[in-house]
Amino acid sequence: MSVTVDGDKSVSVPQRMRRLLRGPRPESVPVVVGTACTVVGLIDVAAGVFPRFRHSRMHTLAEVLPGALGPFAAALSLSAGVLLLLLAHGLKRHKRRAWRAAVVLLPAGAVAQFAYRHSVVGVLVSLTLCYLLVRHRAQFRALPDPRSRWRALANFVLLGASSLALGLVIVSVHPGRVVGDPSIADRLQHVLYGLFGVEGPVDYAGRTSWTVAYSLGALGLLTAVTTIYLAFRPEHPAARLTEDDESRLRALLATHGGRDSLGHFALRRDKAVVFSPSGKAAVCYRVVSGVMLAGGDPIGDVEAWPGAIERFMDEAKAHSWTPAVMGCSERGGEVWTRETGLTALELGDEAVVDVADFSLAGRAMRNVRQMVGRIERNGYETRVRRARDIGPTELERIRRAAADWRGTDTERGFSMALGRIGDPADGDCVIATAHLPGTDDGPHGDLKAVLHFVPWGRDGMSLELMRRDRSADPGMNELLIVASLQAAGKLGVARVSLNFAMFRSALARGERLGAGPVLRCWRGLLIFLSRWFQIESLYKFNAKFKPRWEPRFVVFRTSRELPRIGIAAMQAEGFVNFSLPRPFRSRARRPCGHTPRTAQEHEVRAA
Repeated sequence: MSVTVDGDKSVSVPQRMRRLLRGPRPESVPVVVGTACTVVGLIDVAAGVFPRFRHSRMHTLAEVLPGALGPFAAALSLSAGVLLLLLAHGLKRHKRRAWRAAVVLLPAGAVAQFAYRHSVVGVLVSLTLCYLLVRHRAQFRALPDPRSRWRALANFVLLGASSLALGLVIVSVHPGRVVGDPSIADRLQHVLYGLFGVEGPVDYAGRTSWTVAYSLGALGLLTAVTTIYLAFRPEHPAARLTEDDESRLRALLATHGGRDSLGHFALRRDKAVVFSPSGKAAVCYRVVSGVMLAGGDPIGDVEAWPGAIERFMDEAKAHSWTPAVMGCSERGGEVWTRETGLTALELGDEAVVDVADFSLAGRAMRNVRQMVGRIERNGYETRVRRARDIGPTELERIRRAAADWRGTDTERGFSMALGRIGDPADGDCVIATAHLPGTDDGPHGDLKAVLHFVPWGRDGMSLELMRRDRSADPGMNELLIVASLQAAGKLGVARVSLNFAMFRSALARGERLGAGPVLRCWRGLLIFLSRWFQIESLYKFNAKFKPRWEPRFVVFRTSRELPRIGIAAMQAEGFVNFSLPRPFRSRARRPCGHTPRTAQEHEVRAA
């Protein structure tokens, strides 16, 4: 008799039984051990915090778990539980350092179980997990993530806050043993003192005061030790483009830059790069929260893309990062999925205008034509020039204006933003500016709006930034886009890539006659989300210029990783910021701002 096991139709029942008896597959051991550490850690924390838990029906189970040791059971259980929780995620991600710490912690727990409680079951629990780790040690080879000394500050703040919250629970879960009626302020003071090993104002009857004191002291010691470790361990800074990397990328773009409108954004200097063995192709990426994000298509010769993609996947495997690609083209998505077995999902559409076909004539362009005409009658003038043709004084004024007009304090952009204006190496970029003569008394003179385009091969340009003075007339963006399209021929530009519209096809199909209920519900949800992310506004803004739509895709491994990839992408684009602000960082040192084509909600709303 044969059965199907994970797609293998030739597996017999005896073979299947032998597989089950052999235990989990090697590749699943990190997940199994990490999950086991999570469960053990949570029960240990519960056993250390809640006295009723230690004396409930779960007491027998809690006693045999790592951490429930001798007279200091509460404090040791709490410490071991927190450490196991901290290690669990690293074990699931195959991290070598987490493996080393767990291999040390689990045998120590086994020895303590035998020495204090003579618990054979407790020893077996620790040694079984340790055995799995040692037997499958080859699965734990992942290198460290990029990190810096600021990780120590983040650990101190987050773990300190968690210790404070747990401490308040510990102080408050002994109502029958508390002497008097201490206030919330007294309890908080007792926790703060206890974290430093000092007796506080709250008193308990019997041995409870020792249990609380040891538990608080253990939390404080754990916070201090982990912070000191993170502060003094070797740094692994995030990779950056070197001068050699940038020169090699520019050489590839000079030959193959016309394939992808996002190619020039690979020159962001906060990205890292891997090259194919031949050096004829490259993939640029950034690591955010354990996700290795690539943007757009690989750079270079299509025939060499598989080599660069293989290097990318090898790097992701070496660090146990989650690979993902944001905003690749249809051809790029086909190569990614064919070479790696990843899955592609349509993310939205890029608006591309062919200069030869653009005209303000006709009923379809009436609204844009009227808006541009009204602004021009108000006295506004436009200038569209290559960056190398602008003097250094004016270029610096444009740079300052773009930074001052940024709508948010957080720098935004990753896959569709360059992050700088007027760099000497970016002389081919195109800058369109709007001016209102007679208003030179402002902080930026008569400058009222700025558009910044990056090269797209030899005959195209791609919109990177839109900024405007809030006091200027509405329609500055339309005015400058029309001016740029009209001046494109003189600049040798035949195609212009505008904004990226997320879920554009769903919005377009959902409003058509005969759209089904599912599509209409999906469109309704997108319109609702547009209150915060301006999804519909970007689509309608792009549609004004009658572009052709080029689909863009997100490439990922499994659907369960999509939420994590989405959060990491939002972090990279600047929508979500989980990092702590660096002290003593002045606003003047902030790099020149930019607005990615996926995040121009302030400008579109103003338009």
